[in-house]
Amino acid sequence: MTADADLSIDDLVRGFEATTLDKSRWTHVAHVRTALHYILAHGEHDAANRMRAGIQRYNAAVGGPPTAYHETITLAWIAVVARFVAARPGRTHADLAGELVVAFADKHHLLAYYTKDVLMSDAARAGWVPPDVAPFDS
Repeated sequence: MTADADLSIDDLVRGFEATTLDKSRWTHVAHVRTALHYILAHGEHDAANRMRAGIQRYNAAVGGPPTAYHETITLAWIAVVARFVAARPGRTHADLAGELVVAFADKHHLLAYYTKDVLMSDAARAGWVPPDVAPFDS
């Protein structure tokens, strides 16, 4: 279990958006759960914008360096989660969340789509870089 597992999605997102969520609770799983919430509530494009702005605001509020935000990782996870949701029409938020946490518990999952050098590059941190190993729909 992760530090955020006992939080409802509403409490997680509310704390994230208000920047009151304890830093120990802003785990990889919390990121993925928040992405799922935004995708279901607002669609993929708006979810990407909300995650970008939210992560930057949250990082600044908890004293993280401005360079901690990573554009490609954020947008890649939105793409992965959106495709996960699209492949499971009619599923409830709760069912999707449970499956999502199991399917994407490994924060290194993006290495199925990117080489580490490309994903961790300055260019990928600053802006969108497409996958260099496999497309997201593979």
